[in-house]
Amino acid sequence: MRRSSASSSAPPLPPANQGTRNDWGTLKTLFPYLWAYKWRMLLALTFLVGAKAANVGVPLVMKHIIDSLTPSPGHPLAVLVLPAGLLVAYGLLRLCTTMFTELREFVFAKVTQRAVRNIALKVFRHLHALSLRFHLNRQTGGMTRDIERGTRGISSLVSYTLYSILPTLVEIALVIGYLVLHYDIWFAGIALGALATYIGFTVAVTEWRTHFRRTMNELDSKANTKAIDSLINYETVKYFGNEDYEAKRYDESLQTLETASVKSQTSLSLLNTGQSLIIAVAVTLILWRATLGVIEQRMTLGDLVLVNSFMIQLYVPLNFLGVIYREIKQSLADMERLFMLLDQHREVADAPGAKPLHVDGAEVRFAHVDFSYESKRQILFDVDFTIPAGTTTAVVGHSGSGKSTLSRLLFRFYDVNDGNITIDGQDLRDVTQESLRRAIGIVPQDTVLFNDTIEYNIAYGRPDASKHDIIAAAKAAHIHDFIESLPDGYATMVGERGLKLSGGEKQRVAIARTLLKNPAILIFDEATSALDSRSEQAIQQELKAIAKNRTTLVIAHRLSTIADAAQILVLDHGRIIERGTHLELLAADGAYAQMWARQQARKDETPASPGGISPESAVA
Repeated sequence: MRRSSASSSAPPLPPANQGTRNDWGTLKTLFPYLWAYKWRMLLALTFLVGAKAANVGVPLVMKHIIDSLTPSPGHPLAVLVLPAGLLVAYGLLRLCTTMFTELREFVFAKVTQRAVRNIALKVFRHLHALSLRFHLNRQTGGMTRDIERGTRGISSLVSYTLYSILPTLVEIALVIGYLVLHYDIWFAGIALGALATYIGFTVAVTEWRTHFRRTMNELDSKANTKAIDSLINYETVKYFGNEDYEAKRYDESLQTLETASVKSQTSLSLLNTGQSLIIAVAVTLILWRATLGVIEQRMTLGDLVLVNSFMIQLYVPLNFLGVIYREIKQSLADMERLFMLLDQHREVADAPGAKPLHVDGAEVRFAHVDFSYESKRQILFDVDFTIPAGTTTAVVGHSGSGKSTLSRLLFRFYDVNDGNITIDGQDLRDVTQESLRRAIGIVPQDTVLFNDTIEYNIAYGRPDASKHDIIAAAKAAHIHDFIESLPDGYATMVGERGLKLSGGEKQRVAIARTLLKNPAILIFDEATSALDSRSEQAIQQELKAIAKNRTTLVIAHRLSTIADAAQILVLDHGRIIERGTHLELLAADGAYAQMWARQQARKDETPASPGGISPESAVA
């Protein structure tokens, strides 16, 4: 029975990182992470409002202190009483301002850091859940910079905006309300006019300069991508003597980034100058009205000090409000690219109600499978074969014939376009990917290791393995003695992508890692291609031993290594053109026999040991 993949009939999903997100959409994505700690948020807000209320009360107490000490007719200065209560109230209000602010920081710190942690973890998990297609197309340097800036933007947005804008507006409302109730309308009018002008100017200029920030982000990511890519390929750069060429490419990116950064900074200076001008004019006008009031004896010196203090206090939050809005826009621009990663479509996902794979013998069946990476270029055509439980099937063919695609489909890095793949009768699309991949082990041709210790890389096959099990796996892969000869033994660092080890040493670490995993299904993709003949012969029997009673798929190039496979498939341009045992295919005198004759004539490889799967075959 043929079963079409859902993705085969539907057009491919468009890349999710095209265009820009809406700012409200970004905030909507962020809000649930904050609301998970709503009681902490509300308590922190209460403390911050309390801090602002105490801050507004300070100038009021100061006014009464000054008025109580100001001489008036019939009350000479000598008989004035020290306003002890007001002084104590002044000190308490100052203390409350600081205390409530620190309590807010104490309560709110967990909200900020936990939100950043949860989002970063979700992005990390999502990136691992995306298809191989996405990771083949991604640029690591730019993507890591997007994540770094995005998480920093979240922290900035949450810490300095969400719980600062509202309290600042509350403080402004309290001040303006007091001015309206106690003084002539000029004071409130000037304050409101300055506030409206300030906000309008800030919003307009910030909107204008936002695209500078977005351009900087894009250019910064591109520059970082080129730098990381060049450093990862350090040896290739050295082989061709292209250090100056790489430096020139990097400098070109930095030059465009420099130009965009200068534009961004220039526009920021314009914004800051305009904001300062608005505030300076407003403060001057307020002081002018207050001075006239004192001269005309409509206001006291305490009133003059109070109004001046209010305007100074308003200047700070107003200026902060401008910074806040700029930070919001910049943080949203930074978060935009981070959340775009979450918007990336998960091409291969577990089906609703998917169950864990139940392995009972591990028979693998490719049933009339069609597959293409791109709609215009089909890779596999009606591929149909079965690997009986506990047996070995080898696949051979020229480069580009689709051999490695079989292993990618078996791991379900992609879904088939038509037909299906089953293990013990269970369609791969009906089981969880975690249980599927737990049941399969692979020794790849190109082994890439983590920049950690040898022990860590072997233990990656089973992270909870004991040291005894790790050593046993290393011995089985014939790498234990080499490890013990190193000064740091199993604690030896392997370097970026394992570059401190030779190809053969990396290959044996990969074999040990797979041995430790102990999977029911094995895939050997040229597993000994990096080994010399002596090392290869040394581990052939171990490969044969771990393949025994396991379902094994051998992707082979050197035919001498697969002579004892129960079944050999010959792929050509994505089609199975021959199948049978080694002797049957030789007798057929077809494509396999011609490949065998050419390889024997070249004498490039060591013959397979009798009765065993040679690692070459397993690997090819």
